[in-house]
Amino acid sequence: MSKYQIAQLNIATLKAPIDSPQLADFVTNLDRINALADGFPGFVWRLQTEEGDATGIDYFGSDKIANLSVWESVGALHHYVYRSAHIEIMRRKKEWFHKMAEAYMVLWWVPAGHIPSIEEAAQKLNTLREKGPTAEAFTFKKAFPAPGELATVPTETWGGECPAT
Repeated sequence: MSKYQIAQLNIATLKAPIDSPQLADFVTNLDRINALADGFPGFVWRLQTEEGDATGIDYFGSDKIANLSVWESVGALHHYVYRSAHIEIMRRKKEWFHKMAEAYMVLWWVPAGHIPSIEEAAQKLNTLREKGPTAEAFTFKKAFPAPGELATVPTETWGGECPAT
């Protein structure tokens, strides 16, 4: 078992209020997609309210939603994002979210068992925005191995960023 797990944050700017008719189909799918993540191989934890999602957390502003989670590996997270029913939602992101001009998704290694705070996640996103991908904060396209691991992360088959879910 690895001494590290991968944390991820992605944010999105809503095109309309979360309770609007324009976002109704997105909201309707949240429970299904969150349940898929919760039961997916490699899933560890996700930020959520008592209602079971994170749409009520407005740390980045009332017009933004955030998804913060921890996974056993970059591969497990990548498989969920791009090889599960989650991809159906990603394909519709333009219906619900504005295109963001700067980085909106970040990955970073955390010690196994560590639960990152939203503040920690925001700091990692800012690090990525300021420095680009580094071992401290990176993306699927330019991933880094866990601290102390000699193996490289095979990124050549990973294409793209994850929109907020």
